[in-house]
Amino acid sequence: MSEIIRAGLVQQRWTGDKESMTANAVDAIATAASQGAQVVCLQELFYGPYFCQVQDADYYAYTEGIPDGPTTRLMCEVAERHGVVLIVPMYEQEQPGVYFNTAAVIDADGTYLGKHRKNHIPQVKGFWEKFYFRPGNLGYPVFDTAVGRIGVYICYERHFPEGWRALGLAGARIVFNPSATSRGLSEYLWRLEQPAAAVANEYFVGTINRVGVEPLGDNDFYGQSYFADPRGQLVGDAASDTDEEVVVRDLDMGLLAEVRDLWAFYRDRRPDTYESLTRP
Repeated sequence: MSEIIRAGLVQQRWTGDKESMTANAVDAIATAASQGAQVVCLQELFYGPYFCQVQDADYYAYTEGIPDGPTTRLMCEVAERHGVVLIVPMYEQEQPGVYFNTAAVIDADGTYLGKHRKNHIPQVKGFWEKFYFRPGNLGYPVFDTAVGRIGVYICYERHFPEGWRALGLAGARIVFNPSATSRGLSEYLWRLEQPAAAVANEYFVGTINRVGVEPLGDNDFYGQSYFADPRGQLVGDAASDTDEEVVVRDLDMGLLAEVRDLWAFYRDRRPDTYESLTRP
């Protein structure tokens, strides 16, 4: 029999403050768990607005320690309460003045497993991220969880194929891509890049985007969160482009072996020819 993993994505609208945003996410996790979700991923920088639309040092106040900050501790309790694996993207302070765009990974028993720090940092109009974040320094970790090996690749990173491949080579079965991206900039790529990454690397991808226009700028976040299978097909429909939604889908892990046996991309790799790709 095929192994089925029921997975969830939480697509949110900015509620106006960190406390209500966090409470909204906790409720959404409970909703996903009530539908049988075994793993749930929140959106990029989930408890705040997407403050990178402006460059303002006041937003450094959104940083927390990971794993010793209050939101990680809360989410460990939530994970244990519902028996779900959680991917929790937050604004991390490593030390005063050193900040990262980070996702914590928490196992279904509430154990903190580790974190991914966003490696690729954009600096374009409406996405002034270099003002807020240092580039990640933890590579491309894959986490052993109650639902198997999972990876995280945050937002802008999806444009870079190398990290997708590194996660696949490390054994990821599902890669989550929490994002904050807006109409007019990337929408035409949204249903192209992540399914293509799922095909090229022969795993499932779950990709999340927020919704709405926030007070900090005119970025119109278009939602449309979805899962893509290793054939590049959406698993069910994508979420709304305007409304909050909890997306829960069954992912058939049997497809992984089927697709890898059929296409054999990992067998046919030629790393001996790729030396130029690692030159600065």
